[in-house]
Amino acid sequence: MFTDRSYLLLNNLPRLYYGVAVIDVDGDGDFEWVIAGFGFPNRAYKWNGAAFNDVATPELADVERQAIGVAGCDLDGDGDEEIYILNTDTFAGRKRFADRLFDRADGIWTDLFAMQASQHVLNLTAGRSVIALDRDGDGLYGFFVSNYGGPMRLYELDEDGRLRDSASSAGLDFITGGRSAVALPLVTPRLDIFAGNEGGPNFLFLNRDDGTYEDVAGFSGLSDPYENARGVAILDANDDGLFDIVCGNWEGPHRLFIQMVDGTFRDSAPRELAVPSRIRTVIAADFDNDGYEEIFFNNIGQPNRLFARRDGEWKPITIGDALEPGGLGTGAAVGDLDGDGRLELLIAHGESGMQPISLYHTPVNHNHWLRIMPLTRAGAPARGALVTLHAGGREQRRVIDSGSGYLCQMEPVAHFGLGALTEVESVEVRWPDGMFITLRELDADQMLRVEYPR
Repeated sequence: MFTDRSYLLLNNLPRLYYGVAVIDVDGDGDFEWVIAGFGFPNRAYKWNGAAFNDVATPELADVERQAIGVAGCDLDGDGDEEIYILNTDTFAGRKRFADRLFDRADGIWTDLFAMQASQHVLNLTAGRSVIALDRDGDGLYGFFVSNYGGPMRLYELDEDGRLRDSASSAGLDFITGGRSAVALPLVTPRLDIFAGNEGGPNFLFLNRDDGTYEDVAGFSGLSDPYENARGVAILDANDDGLFDIVCGNWEGPHRLFIQMVDGTFRDSAPRELAVPSRIRTVIAADFDNDGYEEIFFNNIGQPNRLFARRDGEWKPITIGDALEPGGLGTGAAVGDLDGDGRLELLIAHGESGMQPISLYHTPVNHNHWLRIMPLTRAGAPARGALVTLHAGGREQRRVIDSGSGYLCQMEPVAHFGLGALTEVESVEVRWPDGMFITLRELDADQMLRVEYPR
């Protein structure tokens, strides 16, 4: 499936890296790979038409911290995404150095946590993942932080533009071995949160439609209390119109939680997919544009794995150069940053040894595609929006990624493979507040930015 194109990453020295996110760091409308450096500079790889070069400013590179998680969202409603860099200098509990929350103005990145007015809300607990969350659908996002050994956090701006931690008032300030999180209209029409944990049950926070949450994981069948969650991916695994959850468990059986019509979940992972591994990131994406998503497992110190749905069953398929049997994978993300209509896969390495970053492409084929990017009222990526495509008698569903399970965040674009189809009957975009728009009779092989309905 994958061919190594790591030579396109300029100045790619062996270092310790962790999470990866796809964010527009310079405001030009194109996306960059943002990679968390653990004791090394953070990177921001930009496509220049021939290769990827690092455009991280000294502020964003931030050589003073040990970064592991990264995510972006529009916190202040100015149309540009802020960047949350989760720093961890200890395994669990209290840490020495706070996280970074970078806001760009006039090309300069400023850390909002460094301001005097923010000192009382610093996150000084070892975190693992951070995601974007528009809990009430107003187009203004917060950053939800999954902490390990301390309360979870939800950073938003108050009416005066100052940072506040809203986790307690939202019912999210649980203390556990937090590892991963995703937010999407999973069971309710608003943004629910699935949080994967270590050393205790997972959480499923249902949105009560008033900005607060209730954990129903025990009732839903997602608690899985005796396993240790890592990467999480969302997809409609059986084409029934409901989102399902792939949860990678560290050295335990991996899960494919299929959603029932009553909002509960049942583990239906086939034997080969469930085989335990040293899992990190899990990604669901249509890498070959055949109209069906694949599931990628990124492992550390073990070969990576790739699964595809064949004859109604999930089976392992040839992964190509991305097998990485000696790879120390810590984070991975997908995006079409070179604009050719095919997703690239970027894998970061580190923790137990320094390795360079890997970049993989899929072979050129004749399959068609369509890419949809919903925007907020302010023109920022509408993370958490639901995009549904109808073509060739099938329905495909994607959620604009808010954060992908463990340390990472994918591109804020709904990427659809179409196989041999050259036309799409309709695409519905539904925002977190319930507003929607339907686009009809679309040609394939294009990228569409969809504005919020006026």
